[in-house]
Amino acid sequence: MARRPVEKAPPPKKPPTWLGWAVGLPFRIAGVLVLSILSSIVIEWAGIYFQWWSLPGAAHARADLASAIGWIDTQYTRSLIFNQPVETAQWCLGLAYHYVFGVTGAAAWLSANAHNDGLAGALATYGQAAVDVSLIVLVRVVILILTLPLFGMAAFVGTVDGLVRRDLRRFGAGRESAFVYHHAKRLTGPVFVAGWLIYLSLPFSIYPDAFLVPCAALFGLMLSVTIGSFKKYL
Repeated sequence: MARRPVEKAPPPKKPPTWLGWAVGLPFRIAGVLVLSILSSIVIEWAGIYFQWWSLPGAAHARADLASAIGWIDTQYTRSLIFNQPVETAQWCLGLAYHYVFGVTGAAAWLSANAHNDGLAGALATYGQAAVDVSLIVLVRVVILILTLPLFGMAAFVGTVDGLVRRDLRRFGAGRESAFVYHHAKRLTGPVFVAGWLIYLSLPFSIYPDAFLVPCAALFGLMLSVTIGSFKKYL
């Protein structure tokens, strides 16, 4: 009787190195940005079609864009990252609008057919809404960049708190839970990314700090739990 060949188990996957993570980071950020823009456009178009918004046509997206720009003008006039955050945001928006919608002729076509009836008018309405929603996402990206010190402070506080709780557990004969550590470690990254993705895709205007401060606090909490439940001895 012939023996069955023994199947070799596949080799374990090696964790990505810091270099590989750094090289892939810009592509991950670009993917999150594209996904946010596409999801925001789909939500905005659905709201126009099913008449979810109080303002008709593309007026809802235009009002949200004005509100998002207003947050930068009034709440983010000073920053640790940019010397002139308002001017920097306006320059980024102008540059993106010029090369994406101006050079391609999309802005001129939308303006020429904005008040037409029929298919051209409908396409212009949905197209203008897509343009405004894309600019809203870019404005929110600038706001996220301006609030990076907030997430950095949350990460610092979470790290210090986790290290202190780990030392107390280590020298106080506290119980060690691998279950809590692995699940908290697995959720730390998604909590950070999901908070940004949800904020970028929100179909309505919201005060940035009302959403980003809880996200930063939750990120710091998950980081604290991860470090605090790390094994006692290395």
